[in-house]
Amino acid sequence: MNILVVGSGGREHAIAWRCAAEGHKVWTAPGNPGIAAVAECVPLESQTPERYLEVANLINADLTIVGPEAPLVAGIVDLFESHGRKVFGPRREAAQLEGSKAFSKEFMARHGIPTARFQIFDSLAEARAALVRFELPVVLKADGLAAGKGVVIAKTRAEAEAALEGLFSGDLVGAAGSRVIIEDFWRGEEVSFIAICDQDRARALPPSQDHKAIFENDEGPNTGGMGAYSDDRILSGEQKEWILNNVILRTLEGMAAEGMPFRGFLYAGLMMTADGPKVLEYNVRLGDPETQALLYRMEGGFAETILAATEGRLDSARLRIGAGASACVVLAAAGYPGKVRSGDVIEGLDEVEGATVFHAGTRREGDRIVTAGGRVLGVTGRGESLRAALDAVYGAVRPIRFEGMQYRRDIGQKGLKRYTD
Repeated sequence: MNILVVGSGGREHAIAWRCAAEGHKVWTAPGNPGIAAVAECVPLESQTPERYLEVANLINADLTIVGPEAPLVAGIVDLFESHGRKVFGPRREAAQLEGSKAFSKEFMARHGIPTARFQIFDSLAEARAALVRFELPVVLKADGLAAGKGVVIAKTRAEAEAALEGLFSGDLVGAAGSRVIIEDFWRGEEVSFIAICDQDRARALPPSQDHKAIFENDEGPNTGGMGAYSDDRILSGEQKEWILNNVILRTLEGMAAEGMPFRGFLYAGLMMTADGPKVLEYNVRLGDPETQALLYRMEGGFAETILAATEGRLDSARLRIGAGASACVVLAAAGYPGKVRSGDVIEGLDEVEGATVFHAGTRREGDRIVTAGGRVLGVTGRGESLRAALDAVYGAVRPIRFEGMQYRRDIGQKGLKRYTD
């Protein structure tokens, strides 16, 4: 197939890499220097659904896979379908599951999907007054898209009030914080559960676990994700079946009943509590950096499965998942997740062995690759066990260097405990 991948980050590099490995011709818009090694990158003067459609028409794309959430919320799928182009992702209305945290929480409440107690606020005064109704720590969420940075876990009343002021003023995440959700804090382990959906059927991918906080031991502010691993021990077979039936399929049924049939990647961010799985949030696309780890475990059938789901015949697809485990460690720029520094020269990429480096925030300057974003690279590897996968990844990180480089050295540690418990 001729495949167009929309986006320019590490997730899109992994998607392009996987599709190219399966023998397809891949274009990426706009792409990045790492993607250019496996696909044709199409530079864009504007990243709008209309411009993406022009690219799809230009290359006569058989299938378009949308990486990031913003084009989905902007209606790229509606536009492509109206022009007869095959594209994988939810339509604009269904993309509200991620585009609006308030919509998703109210949807979960309507359909009995387990989630935390919550309230939605349109003003700082109302939200501040309601804080007394929630125990500490408390979770504060921006309603709109915030690139993974719209969630604050406040441990004190003062932290909560400061976060509310930052959200409503726009200082933290801009317009995304003009509406805010306050919800109970759940204790447990987070799990990313992602399924490929064709409106009424779903194919679950292996479970994965993201690491949101910037520092080891889950300390510091949330980021877009500092690393992830995929290992079948994260969930039992019984837990996976329960989540598929009571979260994923129930969501598809609810969306269809409300006149918003859902086709695309459905990502349920879960907290595995003492009372069972609770949904923290939905995403309507593959996670980043979970994608890097997940696609590294695949051995074939990814693009064909996406095409089958797009055409409403998901049951016919044969997706091959390898045994063992995989992991991705994110190398972030100086200053991340706050104001980042760009333009630092990246060295050692040609010295990496035993793993693959997916580019996220990079650009080419002459014959050099430099930093150009908060999350710069995702070093990804695989092994017969989680320990072997992590050893491969951290060994591959060693030769890479750029000024101010930061990364977590404890990715996958929770998973390793499952081998000894």
